[in-house]
Amino acid sequence: MLLKNSTEFLEQAEAVMPGGINTSLRRILPPLIVKEAHGAIITDVDGNDYIDYHAAFGPIVLGHSFEPVNRRIWEAMKKIDLIGAGTTEIEIALATKICECVPSAEQVLFCNSGSEATYSAIRLARAVTGRRKLIKFQGCYHGWHDSVAMNVISPAGKLGKLDPLSSGSLLEVLSHTLVCEFNSLEDVEGAVRKHRNDVAAIIIEPIAHNIGCVLPDKGFLEGLREITRREGIVLIFDEVITGFRHSLGGYQNLCGVIPDLTTLGKAMANGYPIAALCGKRDLMEHFNTHPNGNVFFAGTFNAHPWACAASLATIDVIEKEGVHEHTFRLAQKMREGIEEIGKTLGIPLTAAGFGSIFVTYFMEGPVRTYRDLLRNDQKLFVSLRRSLMEHGIFEFPLNLKRNHISFSHTDEQIERTLEVTEAMLTKLIQTSNVSA
Repeated sequence: MLLKNSTEFLEQAEAVMPGGINTSLRRILPPLIVKEAHGAIITDVDGNDYIDYHAAFGPIVLGHSFEPVNRRIWEAMKKIDLIGAGTTEIEIALATKICECVPSAEQVLFCNSGSEATYSAIRLARAVTGRRKLIKFQGCYHGWHDSVAMNVISPAGKLGKLDPLSSGSLLEVLSHTLVCEFNSLEDVEGAVRKHRNDVAAIIIEPIAHNIGCVLPDKGFLEGLREITRREGIVLIFDEVITGFRHSLGGYQNLCGVIPDLTTLGKAMANGYPIAALCGKRDLMEHFNTHPNGNVFFAGTFNAHPWACAASLATIDVIEKEGVHEHTFRLAQKMREGIEEIGKTLGIPLTAAGFGSIFVTYFMEGPVRTYRDLLRNDQKLFVSLRRSLMEHGIFEFPLNLKRNHISFSHTDEQIERTLEVTEAMLTKLIQTSNVSA
């Protein structure tokens, strides 16, 4: 059957896949059926081009179909595929590189997604401490498994309560996760005190990027490090988003707080499927990949040579080509431009972000916690992004989701985006009651 346009493709997709997509958040309005992607541009099956700031939720740090990465993969493809026994030269090289770059990484293991990495990190923490409880933070996301798939973008009525993302989650598992407020050491101290000697781990996004960009207060991460050392709790930094995108060494390399375990993914291979769990040697050697380990760790596709090649190529470009300087500058230009638009139009907004990430909250700052974000004008947030799509700019049309700059973006694209953003906001304001 020869399909001709997005409507026909969508109908076919829904006939053969539940909802027509393969990850829950990918279903958007208006629908998007992509044909190809190069650099900072994605093209749909109807021939429409979009400047892409979604970047597949963050993996695309260099640009789509980035030639140096693809070339390295092709070189690996000509030599090796999946072996499934022993180890390979290329995974040794990648592990060595990560241990050189990431401050907490004395040893590293590879898997295929951030969810797999956080699952194994939590399992390891429970094994080495003999404890059951886990502390996570409202607004942070750490994957699809039951211990952490809860309390991300929650309605106001669910704050302070368990808010699981999925039916079928076992209450027995959910009950061992304690949800604290981001940036509140008092909240964490209270949870630790109430469950003394039963908290195995604290897991946190060092920047809460799954709700846009909420930065840690000065002293917050340092306070978590002090609490975990004092109480014998494993501190896990989920740097699946921040790792490689903000620094080759992750946010820990910038803030100076070194966790016990770190999870990595997304930008580490510019969109190819690989993730990592790294940390202190005395913890990592509990995995049964080590002869004396007793914590199960396995995966058919772990450390796939082609993904390892993609990661090595990505790191090489980041190290040598000024990627962070370029992307940070463009993101700052975007944030400053958005703030100016808000002043010009007289509407309350906050252009938040860090490094190459930006997000526009339609509310006055400051933003310190998820609770603050309940004031965001969700209708305007999503309406603007849908309007931008109509004019060739793709920012994921879902409340609180962040945007990403890649190495392939240009000043001209930033300027075009700001121009269209001002025009669309002006139009939306004229048809609503938005005002300063």
